[in-house]
Amino acid sequence: MTTKLLKHLLIFCVLLIAQISTAQQPAFISDSLDTYIEREMKDWRIPALAVAIVKDGKIVHLKGYGTKSVDSDDAVDENTLFMIGSNSKLFTATALAILEQDKKLSLDDKAKKWLPYFNLKDNSTGSAVTIKDLLSHRIGFESYKGDFTYWCSNLTREEIVRKMAIADLAYDFRTTWGYCNAAFVASGEVVEAVSGEKWETFVKKNILSPLRMNSTLMLAREISDAKNIAFPHTDIDGKMTKIDFPMIDNMAPAGSMSSNVKDMANWLIAQLQSGKFEGKQLISKDAILATRQLQTVKQFDQEKEKYTHFYMYGLGLTVQDRDNRIEFGHTGGVDGFTSSVSFIPEEQLGVVVLTNTNSNSLFRILNRQIVDAYLGIPYENYSTKALKTSRENAAKKKARIDSLRAVVAQRNKMDLPLEKFTGDYTHELYGDIFIEAKKGDLIIHFSNHPNLTAKLQHLKDNTFLCDYSIPTYGSALEFPFVIKDGKVTGFTLSADHFVEISTYDFTKK
Repeated sequence: MTTKLLKHLLIFCVLLIAQISTAQQPAFISDSLDTYIEREMKDWRIPALAVAIVKDGKIVHLKGYGTKSVDSDDAVDENTLFMIGSNSKLFTATALAILEQDKKLSLDDKAKKWLPYFNLKDNSTGSAVTIKDLLSHRIGFESYKGDFTYWCSNLTREEIVRKMAIADLAYDFRTTWGYCNAAFVASGEVVEAVSGEKWETFVKKNILSPLRMNSTLMLAREISDAKNIAFPHTDIDGKMTKIDFPMIDNMAPAGSMSSNVKDMANWLIAQLQSGKFEGKQLISKDAILATRQLQTVKQFDQEKEKYTHFYMYGLGLTVQDRDNRIEFGHTGGVDGFTSSVSFIPEEQLGVVVLTNTNSNSLFRILNRQIVDAYLGIPYENYSTKALKTSRENAAKKKARIDSLRAVVAQRNKMDLPLEKFTGDYTHELYGDIFIEAKKGDLIIHFSNHPNLTAKLQHLKDNTFLCDYSIPTYGSALEFPFVIKDGKVTGFTLSADHFVEISTYDFTKK
């Protein structure tokens, strides 16, 4: 056989294999995926999005879409970094499972064994909390409790853990699922206490490096210095706007990591192959399986779900059934970024979607559309209904805000002079804030957030309208002040539910 003939034969074989591979993909993936993504990105106003699909041990789709920011033509590719938010949590849980397999700890160990300063407001509950409890959101907190205090603050990880003893408990221990970022901060501190290495060092050495996730960053402060990055965006007054990266390294084990779909595809392969990668057992199978043990029941609307019969939570990941297969996964959201990861070992299928705006639902919807295509579930464009609801909610929100701002513009007479509202205030969990009068309004300064302020404009009676200087914290929020005997005694602070659902009752000193 001549060299030329051999060359043509090889080319023919490669093309044939490619055709067979394409033919095996669902039509939605092989024929419609790019068109679908580009259309939906435009409708949802998403600047950048990236997708990886893993099937049967191989990467079958790896691609970036859009541009890195609204003010740039720089195209996204498979190497572009996005913050992955709470998809960092499975790395934290896996790190602790690895330490258990190395006989350095037990996931049933009490948190206090490794962190003597750990406690909760109910001491008996605090003494009973195990590492598994920390990793499965069942310690008794309302979802996102304390996050306003911790998020982008100057508190250290240890200070965040210590403040958990001050926060009110909403539920009885191990009875109700309540999403708790602070518990994962505590989990990261356990990693350091046991291994002698910081959480970020241990995860990089024992998970990222073996899986050749060489572009993945552990800390938020690293991404702004990286070369190929998607910039964060949020919706401000109906306009997709570029914002600053969230500096959340004090909460790193809960959500500070950044990655790209190329690296995340390796993570999916390792998950689908129970810790194997490129034929080698790089993470203990038992460690991988430990994170998937069912721990906590999550509530869901049974009447609305057609393909899911339960939602559970393992250690750093959700567990549900999807058309009679077990699906594992998680979503992630930080200022300006959202992500979705899912994998079904029975189908050897994994999907990751990364976006650079927190103002969209497509990151979840696209993941589901892809999974449904592989499971043979009839096509239904989930985005159509979700987008309609999103736009309706946005219109209602705008109408409400416009109405409130119109009242502010009337400059209604106040019961007390503006200066009476100024001064020092305190809250048991948060700590101290200071309110000053400036150009007819009030400005809040936060002791734990030197880069954050809040502008208060009088609305009516003793209620003010709040706009935070960092958009994701919220805008046009109503802050009622308490007046007793002609004196201001306190007020109630709230934030956008993206940050925290609970409110804070501050007392004037």
